[in-house]
Amino acid sequence: MTHGWHGGPEGTGPGAFPPPRTPSGLFPSSTSTRPSYREPYPITGASVAVGALVAFAWLLLFGLVGGGVAGYAWWTLLAGGLAWLAAAVLVRHGDRGVATGVAIVTAGGWSIAAAVVATRWAQTGDWPLW
Repeated sequence: MTHGWHGGPEGTGPGAFPPPRTPSGLFPSSTSTRPSYREPYPITGASVAVGALVAFAWLLLFGLVGGGVAGYAWWTLLAGGLAWLAAAVLVRHGDRGVATGVAIVTAGGWSIAAAVVATRWAQTGDWPLW
């Protein structure tokens, strides 16, 4: 016949303590039996810089192929799409730091191409991509 902490045969004396509580896991403890995992390919500044440099060269080469604003914009869009596909493969099967650099520079390159198109559109009043 157990009544718990507040009363009954085992919790009635002046020195009675509450039953031990099971930790929720919200706060880490030093006696944790959970395994800790290490990242096999940690993201470093050098790998992000390598990815950024390669993506910059890739977008520059493709941007130089196009003649005029429309050609530059379409080639940059194509090169950025291919770069993001490569970054997606790197995220899954390779170095995520390089993929991060590629994605950041590609987004910046697309932003520059969009600004060039918008500027030409504002100057001429004619949409330059068609």
